[in-house]
Amino acid sequence: MERFGIVGLPNAGKSALFNALTGGDATVAAHPFSTTETNVGVAKVADVRLARLAVMSQSRKVVPATAEFVDIAGLQKGSSSGEGLGNRFLHGIREVDAVLFVLRAFEDPNVVGGNDPLDDLATLELELVLADAASAEGQIERRRKAARSDKSQQPAVDALEAAYAHLQQATPLYRAGLGVEQLALLQPFFFLTAKRVMAVVNLGEDQLADAEAIVAPVAAELAGAGGEVLGVCVQLEAEAAALDDAERAELLEGLGLGEGALPRVARAAYHLLGLRTFFTTGDKESRAWTFRAGAKAPECAGVIHSDLQRGFIRAEVIHWDELLDIGSWSKAKAEGRLRVEGKEYEVLDGDVLEIRFNV
Repeated sequence: MERFGIVGLPNAGKSALFNALTGGDATVAAHPFSTTETNVGVAKVADVRLARLAVMSQSRKVVPATAEFVDIAGLQKGSSSGEGLGNRFLHGIREVDAVLFVLRAFEDPNVVGGNDPLDDLATLELELVLADAASAEGQIERRRKAARSDKSQQPAVDALEAAYAHLQQATPLYRAGLGVEQLALLQPFFFLTAKRVMAVVNLGEDQLADAEAIVAPVAAELAGAGGEVLGVCVQLEAEAAALDDAERAELLEGLGLGEGALPRVARAAYHLLGLRTFFTTGDKESRAWTFRAGAKAPECAGVIHSDLQRGFIRAEVIHWDELLDIGSWSKAKAEGRLRVEGKEYEVLDGDVLEIRFNV
């Protein structure tokens, strides 16, 4: 399972967000470095499509997609040179597939730290850039020497030199405009700023009405990174997450927050990682299955069970909204509305599948 690392300065609210998303019990305190170990948890990815399919099929069980989140020890100025928990932080972030920055905007005189999300972002990015620059500098000369006897190493050297030039200008690689081929060549070096990113701006409850204006400068700053920037009152969401479903819905609805921000955070993270969803549905179970964008039908069948991929014959397919309009799988089949797709079919987000196989 791909991992999403939650990264922030001390007291930005990252552990509270982790707990709210995953139901975890990471320590939350008003002092710095309450997180000293990496915490790992799984968040459910709420999906109205699955809920509606389950109602249609009168399913006895509903299984949502999930995304894995990692609460990483807090960063501070100087982390790239070992200050605070810097080495532990850097080790944790190297092991994740994408990064979720938590940036503090809320004001609380009882909680140490500033409340300018752009300042938070600048500190986080600078520490990541410095760590990457040191790593690139150490790699370049070794790769240059290797390329003298092995010309196939030269493209990697060129990519490293291009990356190092951006890093020296304090530009994170995720917004340096590098091409797909360059990023692929850099992948073996595990640069921190080559990972995909999104951000949560942690708001106070009194700032929710101005969320769009507070988030806008951060969104502009990260515009080249390709991920979403969301305004979230993490404390409020954490309190709501601790309630049962009915009480949570009542609280969020009463505050005019609809489903709340946590489902949006989980969905944004899920899609940033290139993950997509197909469904199976019936009276026993409706389930969301995770696959990588561009995967073909046999690979998606293998997500359900390896036997289905090994013995794949064909897939019967219909998009979720079309199926809902028809009213049932059996009716769609009787009306000839199910498409029969073979091994070369690229599954689409929102497809409902039934796999035919023989082993």
